[in-house]
Amino acid sequence: MTGRIMRTEVRRSAVPGLAALLLVVCAGLTLTSIEFFSGRWTQLVMYGRGSLILLVPLALAGGAWLGRRDRRHRVGELFATTVRPRWQRTFPLAAGYAGALVAVYLLVLLIGAVWVIPTAGYFPVAVLGITAVGVLAVVAAGWLGMAAGRAVPRIVTAPVLAVVGFAVLALLPDFVSMAGFDENFVKMRPDPAALLLNPAAVNGLDDFQTIPGSVTLLQAGWLVALAGTGLLLIGAVRRSVLALAVLPAVLGAAVAVPLLPTGGYTGAAIVDPTAVELVCDDNGPQVCVRKVHAALLPDLVEPAREALAVMAAKLPDAPVRAVQSARLADWADPDQTPARHDADTLTFTTPSIDRSGRADLSDGYFEAELLRSPWSQECRPSGGNSYQVFESAPYLAQAVAAAWLVDEPPTPESWWSADDRQLTETAYQTLIALPVDQQQQVAGQARAAALDCDFDRFEEIMMAGVR
Repeated sequence: MTGRIMRTEVRRSAVPGLAALLLVVCAGLTLTSIEFFSGRWTQLVMYGRGSLILLVPLALAGGAWLGRRDRRHRVGELFATTVRPRWQRTFPLAAGYAGALVAVYLLVLLIGAVWVIPTAGYFPVAVLGITAVGVLAVVAAGWLGMAAGRAVPRIVTAPVLAVVGFAVLALLPDFVSMAGFDENFVKMRPDPAALLLNPAAVNGLDDFQTIPGSVTLLQAGWLVALAGTGLLLIGAVRRSVLALAVLPAVLGAAVAVPLLPTGGYTGAAIVDPTAVELVCDDNGPQVCVRKVHAALLPDLVEPAREALAVMAAKLPDAPVRAVQSARLADWADPDQTPARHDADTLTFTTPSIDRSGRADLSDGYFEAELLRSPWSQECRPSGGNSYQVFESAPYLAQAVAAAWLVDEPPTPESWWSADDRQLTETAYQTLIALPVDQQQQVAGQARAAALDCDFDRFEEIMMAGVR
């Protein structure tokens, strides 16, 4: 009986139209951003969480439109005279709207999964909890919108809620975060734990990161409480019940905030130990990638082994294996500790990933990075630069070293100045003018300096005669 009533209520309301609108908007947004999550489950569900910035305001507005249905049809006084409790009459529509919102959210993720399933080599269990938080967020938004529409049954309620919802989810977190910087743009205090009550305040995670289960559980508990408040407000009639209806949300926040970590999602995220496990191809010089990027391995084996062969032919004590670095992006973890690699290992960063979830090597950047990698190392900045997490080897000196490996003059980058072009060309010509054994000696000394993070010495050796 209840199911039939709910289906009738949904069919006769604006729910189907609202669901179709939300599905079209969110699916269209997803289809324009496939390269951000292709081949990676965690990135897909976190992208879904980020889409709450758009979905939650629309769910609030749709709920407000449904909430003013009695007022719009002028039947409020008629229903008030019946002995049937209000919650019995409102619950079927509220449940139907919640079901529609959940279906839209999951369908959007299912659309994105088409570009994940074929190439994803790793399914983290944490994605289920991350998805559940997104589901609870849209349900809570829908019910709060219905409660607001019932309390203020005016046409302007829906658009006002949409604007307020967007401001709270999209603009307020940035405002709170920026308030923690001083005039020199140095972070003075971490973002408050309350920022994690916002399920959409996600700037993204590195491919090697995930959200810990404890944070997901606290967020889910808070959103269940918030949804409960919305449902109670929809069915409440007496003022005493209205006052009690806000208690679940207040208690949920009171429990969650002290237990949540500070620093927002950047502070809450952790490295997924399974995602960074190595997957290797041993049919030749070993080439390894991280498990989350296992689908990239077939594309990277050939260029990596070609680079190793070039180095073995010219470079003293050349690396004998190539391994993808587990280093996080600087923005993902400003406090990460550099993990230095051994001299026998050539490390490379994640190449570009195309819409199919495979490596995009079309621009030649990955091959050029491999040739620069023998002279790279993960090092802390020596000058205490708060904007820089890792110090990099001087790019021009690396360009000269890479050019020496392939016996070709340095290829100028578009951003090089005329002086840069002249410096690299002169340094390269000076190097190749030496006897072969001395060239190898210079290259070996330069590599030893770079691996020891003595980049000043590395630059001095490679740019001898022009600095």
